[in-house]
Amino acid sequence: MEFCNLKIYQPDGTFRTGGLSLSGDRIGAAQASADACDMGGLYAIPGLIDIHFHGCAGYDLCDGTHKAISTMARYQAESGVCAICPATMTLPEERLAAIMEAAASYQTDRRDAALVGINLEGPFLAESRKGAQNGDYLQKPDAALFRRLQEKAQGLIKLCDLAPELPGALDVIGELAGEVRLSLAHTDADYDTACEAFRRGAREVTHLFNAMAPMTHREPGLIGAALDNDEVGVELITDGFHVHPAAVRAAFQLFENRIILISDSMAATGLGDGVYTLGGQQVTVKGGRASLGGGSTLAGSTANLFDCMRRAVGMGVPLGQAVRSASTNPARAIGIQHDYGSLEPGKLANIILLDEDLNINTLILRGQIID
Repeated sequence: MEFCNLKIYQPDGTFRTGGLSLSGDRIGAAQASADACDMGGLYAIPGLIDIHFHGCAGYDLCDGTHKAISTMARYQAESGVCAICPATMTLPEERLAAIMEAAASYQTDRRDAALVGINLEGPFLAESRKGAQNGDYLQKPDAALFRRLQEKAQGLIKLCDLAPELPGALDVIGELAGEVRLSLAHTDADYDTACEAFRRGAREVTHLFNAMAPMTHREPGLIGAALDNDEVGVELITDGFHVHPAAVRAAFQLFENRIILISDSMAATGLGDGVYTLGGQQVTVKGGRASLGGGSTLAGSTANLFDCMRRAVGMGVPLGQAVRSASTNPARAIGIQHDYGSLEPGKLANIILLDEDLNINTLILRGQIID
């Protein structure tokens, strides 16, 4: 397949006019020929990568079944997400172990988003900032527990979240930094503690602004520490509920090329209002807003990553930056940039063609057009 007259995304967030050729499931090295299909100036962007979501289409990773994973992976592919790294909730070790085993034995179907990792969001989180996590199963960071789960997952855990102020957390960060990407999450850590966690090897902040102390001029906290550590990436939810548009714009100005857009979606995504569960807790969805029991505590989102990317653009984020944050940056974060995150020759041919209004015109998954 060959396409010409496209505005093609570049890894630096810019676009160039040109063509793309496909060779099997990869992007070809050759320029499109004169016989290529004229795409009329559509945008060509790489398939998106969600490294932090819990569920969609009525299912959740914590269901612990191949059916759940395959249903989510099919929905994600049809929504422009080519690779997924779904997140757990805080649960007992035996439940988490079963989830890891199910994920490790799962085989991706040709029409589904590829399962490229697992995000271990619980249980190493702070009670004071637990949000929608189940406090009954929270515990202090434990490298041995992580390794037992990683063995069950056959190495599939790519992210491990923890609160660095918990007893022993800094030592665990230093011990695990070479084994998994560590993200500071659900935490009341102050600036100095967060900086020490980054010094010891933590490299990410989970859903910036949410489940952490706010940044103030005298207590900059985790947000200020992340600003001062250039190697740290920050996740951001742009569903319209978790972060105000002004704060989204500020985050993109402050963190530039370190934003990683995530959906943090739960089972209601792709469905409608109603009552669902998240980590065994009841979640009420009303007007697209998911909350524990219909209260004030947000419980994930009901937007997929493509929705979040579009909404970020609607909030004033340039398209190239939004794409980079939803594809290039997450690919680099979990170490899959050799196959994902851009439209360079040799990478997997995961391509979204968009019109000027950012509507999906064509989806190509691993070289195949998805009808």
